[in-house]
Amino acid sequence: MSLLASTTHTTAEPVYQSGFAYFRWLHDLLPAPFFHTQAFLAFFALVLLVYWSIPRRFAMTRIWLLVVASFHFYAAWSYELAFLVTGTTFADYLFGRMMGSSERPRFRKLILYTSVGMNLGILCYFKYRGFFLNELFDGMVKLGMEPGYEKLNPLAIFIPFGISFYTFEAISYAVDVYKRKIQPEKSLPRFLLFILFFPHLVAGPIVRAGDFLTQTRRPKRWNWVRVQVGVQLFLVGAFKKMAIADRMAMFCDPVFKDPEAYNSVAVWFAVLAYAIRIYCDFSGYSDMAVGAAHLLGYKLINNFNMPYLATNVSDFWRRWHISLSSWLRDYVFIPLGGSRGSRWLNYRNLLITMTVGGLWHGAAWGYLLWGFAHGAMLVGHKQFKDFCDDRPRLTAFLETAFGTGLRIFFTFLCVSLCWVLFQPELSKAFAIFEKLFHIQRGLKLDMNNRSLWYTVVFLFACQWLVRSGLWAKIYPRLPAPVLGGGYAICLCTALVLAPDNGTTFIYFQF
Repeated sequence: MSLLASTTHTTAEPVYQSGFAYFRWLHDLLPAPFFHTQAFLAFFALVLLVYWSIPRRFAMTRIWLLVVASFHFYAAWSYELAFLVTGTTFADYLFGRMMGSSERPRFRKLILYTSVGMNLGILCYFKYRGFFLNELFDGMVKLGMEPGYEKLNPLAIFIPFGISFYTFEAISYAVDVYKRKIQPEKSLPRFLLFILFFPHLVAGPIVRAGDFLTQTRRPKRWNWVRVQVGVQLFLVGAFKKMAIADRMAMFCDPVFKDPEAYNSVAVWFAVLAYAIRIYCDFSGYSDMAVGAAHLLGYKLINNFNMPYLATNVSDFWRRWHISLSSWLRDYVFIPLGGSRGSRWLNYRNLLITMTVGGLWHGAAWGYLLWGFAHGAMLVGHKQFKDFCDDRPRLTAFLETAFGTGLRIFFTFLCVSLCWVLFQPELSKAFAIFEKLFHIQRGLKLDMNNRSLWYTVVFLFACQWLVRSGLWAKIYPRLPAPVLGGGYAICLCTALVLAPDNGTTFIYFQF
């Protein structure tokens, strides 16, 4: 799916039906919230033009414009769910005001539980209802019962885009207001914008109220430097998505759909391609979201920091999906006790936190095991670190260039193998593992493997260039025409390399 293509997508989704002609017309204009399509670019260009045409003294008008645009952005996919999100956001606004105006601890705690319960209840209904009904149905069948499937059918419920992201944002706001870390927002349009802001609405990054609401009060002035940064981030994100992630999907998708049909070499290539794909897909979206926000005068958190150059799994989680890992740390790990207490309590807290993180991604055993596996790796890293503390020679070796390279390779290997679990169908994950560690014959990949290796080398070279500090020295010295030409080449390359049938963003389902 390219910038020159119409807005189509390949994943199964509900047929859009509405009794209102306006929303049907809106869906025809913007049928899916994908940043790398003509429809979105036209929508965003219109919003950008009107936004900056409004005089700076009418700041609240600008905020209302973004609120209305964000609602339409979501309503184009599902107007019912757009009204639901807007309604729960209004309820969270009222809950925050009630907590802020009361000095009674029991009443404030009751409001907190009501707010968190409402958001978790909606999340569980939309995201986990189908999983539990399917498990209940399978369990009853195994017990010899014959349940009426039409009574347990979960297919009538469709998961809203980004429900986990804005649910976590609303929960963090309620907790922070309760703990008086922030003051409750008194302006309804500002609070609506905090939740509904369309660059981060459907796939993050997860925004904290203290960071975003402060920005809504700052004067927004047109700044060419910020525009340059926004455009560059958007182009880099489009390149990651279209030129790398979508092409890697051509290697991994056929194998992940039918792993038993391919030989072990093809499966190993597919696992490598999937690791590259999921990083470029998600970080590409994040780059485009941050770039779009910059163009509107807002700064979102940088969600990735070269995670595949991490030297251990703890370092990986400081670099991967930073907004989620920091959220889990602040609202799950630390309340459980964090690193306080005994070593075993620390291990327990790590396992629970990462398992919750896996469950956040989806209602499937694969996501749950993925989170638990990362928790187990974090525990294993802590144990290995304690082992190395008593062996200075081993520590010194691991700090050498060769030892650092080994640590990066081993961390990337472990993370890539865990990505196998990152899918709804656990049986396919087990089939992939069997192919990985039990050499078997089968089909080869239709794609030329050299393009896969070229992509791997290119990606790691770019990350090394940034991490080593060379890019920070080279970038300021590049003339403007060279930079402009480079980004033009980036865009053209993305358009040329993008497959005809692009894929949706992986994290849109979360």
